[in-house]
Amino acid sequence: MKVVLLGTAAGGGCPQWNCACPVCTSGAPARCQDGVAVSANGCDWYLVNASPDVRTQILATPELAAGPGPRQTPVRGVLLTDAELDHTLGLMMLREGGGLRVWASRTVLGALDEGFPVRRILGGYSGWEWSELTAGRARDIGGLRVTAFAVGDKRPKYARASAAEGPWVVAYRFDDPATGGAFVYAPCLAGWPDGFDAFTAGAGYVLLDGTFHTAREFGGATGAAGTTAPQAAMGHLPVAGEGGSLEHVRRLRTTRPDTRWAYTHLNNTNPMADPDSKEHLEVCEAGAEIPADGTRLEL
Repeated sequence: MKVVLLGTAAGGGCPQWNCACPVCTSGAPARCQDGVAVSANGCDWYLVNASPDVRTQILATPELAAGPGPRQTPVRGVLLTDAELDHTLGLMMLREGGGLRVWASRTVLGALDEGFPVRRILGGYSGWEWSELTAGRARDIGGLRVTAFAVGDKRPKYARASAAEGPWVVAYRFDDPATGGAFVYAPCLAGWPDGFDAFTAGAGYVLLDGTFHTAREFGGATGAAGTTAPQAAMGHLPVAGEGGSLEHVRRLRTTRPDTRWAYTHLNNTNPMADPDSKEHLEVCEAGAEIPADGTRLEL
């Protein structure tokens, strides 16, 4: 299995165009909005999430280059972790791609019919297919066994209050039957849910939600009230501090030495995005990685 990290920042990217926080003005390497591309054979590729940066990401990735025919592409479809705009707006940029298929949970597919009617809009351009993925039920997609796992119920702001209940947010596990490799992609984690240890067991690479380094980071960096409320409402488990995801990484590394743990979906306020920061060093010393855009994996 081959994996390319197309982007590693949260919504808005890093630096964010309307932000002059310490991280955005630090000169740290730029990051696109998060997404990955996965392939069992190196020829047929599936995107996980489609950010507004997806066109730039595809053009910057030789494995995703168009060809050999004038209208051929190795991109076969898209899997969505949620219905947030930073993970779905890129579908509009892919409107020229006839025959693409999108997999998502029932709630996400419903949101893309009503609140953000991208399914109806794209229907006027080309023949897209939309398929439901049920959490906990493995599906064969492109030669990989794909399993979704419910990790949150945060609905996007545009979704109606009467919209169906969750799961609104899932993580994905990709298992390669040919190599035995496994990759877990969890860019949005409201917490560390029951069963997540088992979901990640045996994976060679686990890419976790790294949106915020600490629980009070957002307010401190932007000048908003210094409370945890905004971040709690955003549905992201902080990396550091009591109960943070780094505690779980330290705990699991003692019994899973062959698993690589890494962080993606870094918010523009997150000092981990700056390789020269003490926060970046802290995470790396704990045994986790903070990969850059364009990182490639083979599992």
